[in-house]
Amino acid sequence: MDKFDVKIIAELRKNARITVTDLAERVGLSKTPCVHRIRKLETSGHILGYTAIIDPVKQGSGHIAFVQVTLNDTRSKALSEFNQSIQKIPEVTQCHMMAAGFDYLLKVRTRDINDFRRVLGESLSGLPYVAHTSTFVAMEAVKDIGQN
Repeated sequence: MDKFDVKIIAELRKNARITVTDLAERVGLSKTPCVHRIRKLETSGHILGYTAIIDPVKQGSGHIAFVQVTLNDTRSKALSEFNQSIQKIPEVTQCHMMAAGFDYLLKVRTRDINDFRRVLGESLSGLPYVAHTSTFVAMEAVKDIGQN
């Protein structure tokens, strides 16, 4: 990636609906080379896709909780089963395997604390190999890029 590719990605992050003409002008290229670079960034996997950023509060999922998950088994089979199972819970918007005193950190979006309690009790606690969870409730989202 060169400076033009970096500029293209930065502009698309700000506004993925920008016209190619406007994008080319902002990054200092003509339209055709800009289109070729976008396609190259897409096919090389630097750009994975385009999406709409939705207001989670207006969609009824303004409550954010972070959940630390500790597994009772961290062998490959257990991790794989957990990873597959977590994909099925729509309220879990992010899941990261951690190098810490716990195994996973989840970002969970729900309607309210009661809805979160339901998700924790009915879904998260029943995931394979879960030994322990700890929850941290966000009071305010100060910066949340992508809103997921």
